[in-house]
Amino acid sequence: MKVSAFSAGCGAVVEDVQLARLTDEQIVELRSIFAEYGVVFFRDQELSPAEHHLFATRFGDIHINPFFKPVDGFADIAEVRKEKGQKTNIGGGWHTDHSYDDEPAMGSILVARSVPAKGGDTRFANLANAYDTLSDGLKTTLESLRAVHSNVHIYGKDGHYAGTDIADTLGGSDKVGNAVHPVVIKHPKSGRKILYVNPAHTICFEGWSYEESRPLLDYLYAHVDKPETTCNFNWKPGSVAFWDNRSTWHFANNDYHGEDRLMHRITLAGTALMGA
Repeated sequence: MKVSAFSAGCGAVVEDVQLARLTDEQIVELRSIFAEYGVVFFRDQELSPAEHHLFATRFGDIHINPFFKPVDGFADIAEVRKEKGQKTNIGGGWHTDHSYDDEPAMGSILVARSVPAKGGDTRFANLANAYDTLSDGLKTTLESLRAVHSNVHIYGKDGHYAGTDIADTLGGSDKVGNAVHPVVIKHPKSGRKILYVNPAHTICFEGWSYEESRPLLDYLYAHVDKPETTCNFNWKPGSVAFWDNRSTWHFANNDYHGEDRLMHRITLAGTALMGA
């Protein structure tokens, strides 16, 4: 495998490999690349749904998302779809998948099936690099905090998507809830400290009001959303992104109205997060 940095502070590209035919030695190598970079990109993959499933199981157990429609014949592969006539997309804001669960998802594997001629890119952010560039004083403060994460305001019966043109394609409004996690976590493999809050799901710091939490959270979000910490991935048929939900954010750009976009996503189950 040929590995190179995708940008100065975010992601890696792995070339000269087909994910459907990885050896055990390559899986071990890819685990290390995944932990180091947070998000790994692949091009020109010939990956059927069955092979997508098999590739995912080589990294862990699969978590079935309760909100997205599954791919026909594959209950553990979620469709991330936007039709030509729809205005709303899934994931159109900075977020981390499943931070609202007590045991957040370890990773997500997204395969491009149909992409627009232009637009539809996904942005990523490296939260380990973001933590490293905070001041020492703020690092100390954040390491003493925990934060509340929720999806009620997004997938709940009165949540954001309930009032959009994709409401009928989503389910699980009765499966929403909250979780509390350390604001700074330690990555179980790399050992790096990671800033674990995100704009979509983090509501407030534990023991703080929403109004008290907002200024500091907004500062942290602005700190992460900088060119030196983020990157932009342009999808093509056969492209695959494999990201670590413990150490990255992502943001699906919604700039292709009038065209459709279909992605297949598998979510890998995780464990409880350990504070730094």
